[in-house]
Amino acid sequence: MSEFTPVTTIEDLMSLDTVEMVDGYWDGWHGAPEPGNNRSRAYWHGWRNGAADAGHREKDAHQMELARAFVAFRRRAA
Repeated sequence: MSEFTPVTTIEDLMSLDTVEMVDGYWDGWHGAPEPGNNRSRAYWHGWRNGAADAGHREKDAHQMELARAFVAFRRRAA
């Protein structure tokens, strides 16, 4: 279990470093082990999503909550 709090809101997502999220995503996609406190929360968030998208782990309730928030955000913006 990670020491980081999962991202569940658009505001929280937008506060994270995009480059670190992308780096984490690709590491998660390629099956890297869960990062520890030597990485940022942005990296960890990216890693969780990359690992889930690649089928290395199941999506969890927090990821689904953020997905719902993103869909609602896009609908409001349209």
